[in-house]
Amino acid sequence: MLILASASQSRKKLLENCQIEFIQMSSNFDESSIKDNDISNLALELSFQKAKRLSEDIQKKSLPEESKNGPIKILGCDSIFEFKGETYGKPSNKEEAFIRWKKMSGEFGSLHTGHTLISGNFDSISNKFKITETIKKTLSSRVYFSKLEDWEIKSYVDTNEPLSCAGGFALEGIGGKYIEKIEGCFSNVMGLSLPWLRKNLYN
Repeated sequence: MLILASASQSRKKLLENCQIEFIQMSSNFDESSIKDNDISNLALELSFQKAKRLSEDIQKKSLPEESKNGPIKILGCDSIFEFKGETYGKPSNKEEAFIRWKKMSGEFGSLHTGHTLISGNFDSISNKFKITETIKKTLSSRVYFSKLEDWEIKSYVDTNEPLSCAGGFALEGIGGKYIEKIEGCFSNVMGLSLPWLRKNLYN
């Protein structure tokens, strides 16, 4: 059984579209507790801590009974957008989103997504989750943005979509039409590299 340790709707949709069976549970990990000047490392550590927190609390969760008799894989992910050395998380308001898009217009940045897959089983005696393997990797994709007019930026910001996305854009949403091209894994920009998951989930 695969458990997605995230409340992300975009990651949920990616897994559903690929017909990968999973259940979704938020890890409730406090992301502000982790600091790292290296953005790629930060994304990886956050993904690991999310998966680890859920692995520690999983015996308290309500899981299908059959899951306790077989292997469980917990997937933690975290995406951070890097633009000219700066970290761009979710914009705090429309003004910040507009300013960011003014900078990003006609430019490019990198979307770093940390991936962690923790495998394990329930110990029938202690009823605790025992980790057997942990796989971690950050994948980075370069995103090129179209040159936009101010009215286009304002129109996009007014949809509120940028306020709920790392970097202030959603490739799979309204913002997709403002992205010229991507170098690297396409689904990674949406928060989860499906090729990486396939390779590590089934091998």
